[in-house]
Parts: sequence; structure tokens; C-alpha cells
Amino acid sequence: MTAPGPQAPPASVEDYRHAARLRLGDDRVWDFIEGGAETERTVAANRRAFGRVTLRPRVLVDVSHCRTGTEVLGSRLGTPLGVAPTAYHRLAHPEGEVATARGAGAAGALYVVSIYASRTLEDIAAAATGPLWIQVYWLRRREVLAGLVARAAAAGCRAVVLTVDAPRLGRRHRDARNGFALGPGIRAANLDPAETASAHRSGAGRSALAAHAAEAVDPSVTWSDLAWLRARSDLPLVLKGILTAEDAALAVRHGADAVIVSNHGGRQLDGAAASLDALAEVADAVGDACPVLFDGGVRGGTDAFAALALGARAVLLGRPVLWGLAADGAAGVAAVLDLATEELAHTMALTGRPDLASIDRSAAVLRTEA
Repeated sequence: MTAPGPQAPPASVEDYRHAARLRLGDDRVWDFIEGGAETERTVAANRRAFGRVTLRPRVLVDVSHCRTGTEVLGSRLGTPLGVAPTAYHRLAHPEGEVATARGAGAAGALYVVSIYASRTLEDIAAAATGPLWIQVYWLRRREVLAGLVARAAAAGCRAVVLTVDAPRLGRRHRDARNGFALGPGIRAANLDPAETASAHRSGAGRSALAAHAAEAVDPSVTWSDLAWLRARSDLPLVLKGILTAEDAALAVRHGADAVIVSNHGGRQLDGAAASLDALAEVADAVGDACPVLFDGGVRGGTDAFAALALGARAVLLGRPVLWGLAADGAAGVAAVLDLATEELAHTMALTGRPDLASIDRSAAVLRTEA
């Protein structure tokens, strides 16, 4: 029998999904990463939306050098592709967010660190060579929220990302069926263990993370409360989870420094619009008031190109980064981001768009779903 030859390196971001599935083994962890809310139709809608994009190439343009560098809120980036905030990276790899920070830095990418990171902000910052932002939920205990934001600033984070689409956690049926809870070796490293104890209590037919969110997150917060957070930090404030022109206008009115068009990867409201379907509406409402970032269903550079054409300044990847992390640690994270950036540059060349500024609405058409 002929011995198998060397395995070919991944040719696409999707290849890392298969490698991660093999490495993880634990079906409950895989369901936590891959799952969405209820029937997961919004998860599916995020991907279907990219299938409705038609690119409009221009020809006889000098594309000998396609430049992917950009700037967002004062940070120079080698790529408009960054890392979306996702929780508990040690579920995917023993080094967790420290490895993610190394990988993002190697790729020249922004990394938005989750409030539920499983490594300390200080350890993550020590490993980072690129810009970090901190993502937070509005906690019932405001002193804990304020302390975390101050700690993030001291560690070098350059913006605060407030997730605004989760007054309660989405009904994630996979996690409920699995009775998903955190094991003793993984915790929210930047919060007091007493604050997150319920995330470790498994129970049949319930998600421990949903139980913790119900205890910890304040569902009564309104636009007027943003002034309280503004008064406690000089960091730029980014609002994540904007899907309508109405909320985009309110974000601008209340002084948001940027917004992220996001449906939480389909993990919150099942039946919400695909992020890509909401992007142009939000970008038009915001205008030049602040940058618009995007996440939701991005699986490569061609997807990122479509989002940039429809109004995004930068595009964040969630699940694909976790696939890279699970498959190969920091090197896997860097490889996913580099592969997607290379694909973006390739798409730019073939559409006659040599830099990000030349990617505008004329570059892509998003057809409505029949």
C-alpha cells in the first residue's frame, strides 16, 4: 500500500472548519461555536446573502499592487479583516486568547477581545502586536463594568465595543439540549469568579451561559445610559448590533464613534435580517458621521469585498478565527486572516480596485431574495 503523501495546506478559510472539527472532538464545544438561535435561519441567511452578491469588475486598471491597508479610529491596519469578539477561546485551544492575539498581530489585524475572554487582559495585551479593542455587555453591576473598561484602557485597549443586541441571550437550542456549561478549567478570566459561577452549573435542557447572562446583563439599559459610560472612559465608543437605519441615526445622535452592523452571527434573534442585507441601510443612515464595521457570515476575502463595497470600513470574522485557533493555535489564526486578506487582494485585482478607497457601491450588487 502506498503511504499517503503530505497533506496539502488549506486552500480556503472553509478548509479550516474541517480541520477544527477534527481537532476539537467534543460535540458540545462544536455546537457552542457553530450554533445559533432557535432554528438557525438567521445563521443560514447570513451565508445566503453573500450568494446574492454580483461583483462588477472594471478592466484595464493598474492592479499590479493591490493595497489592503486601512485606518480605523486612529489605528493603522494591514488588512480591513479583523477578529470579532467571541467568548472562551480556551475551549478551542489551551492558549486561548493569547494565541488569538499573536495570530491577529502577525496578520496586521484588529482584535476585539470579548468580555468573556478566558485569558486575562494583561496576558492578551502582552502577546499582542496589533491593536486591541475590548467588547463588553452592560452589566447589572455598573461598578464591575466601569472597572473592566478602566482595566482595558490600562492594558492598552484602544476602544470600547458595547454589544447592544443582547438584553437577554438568544435561545440557543443546541446549547440547551447539550446542557452546555463551562468546565472547571475555563472561566471568564477578567471577571470575579463569583460573578460567573452560574456559567459552570450544568443542567438538563438548559444552557448555563444563558442562565449566567440572565443574572449578569442589565436588560433595562436605554440610549440615555450611554452618557454614563462615556463619562467613565475617554476611549472611543463603538456600538455593536446595529441593523436598522433608525438605530444607526440614534447611534450617531448619541455620539457613537463607530457602529458594527451585526446580528451576533445569528445567535440572538432568529429571523433577524442577514447582516449584509442591513449594511447599506445602516451605512446610508450614518453617512460620514462615523465608520461602519461589519460582521456576519464572512468566510473569505470575496465576502469581505462585498461588505466593503456596501459600506463597511472593516470586516470582522468570528467563527473562522476559532476554526483557525482550534486547528493550529496562533499560526492558524494568522493563516485564516492572511488567507482571507490574500483572497481580498485577488478579488480587488480582478475587479479593477487597487485600493480600499476604490471599492464603492459600483463594485457590487446585492440582489433581493426571491
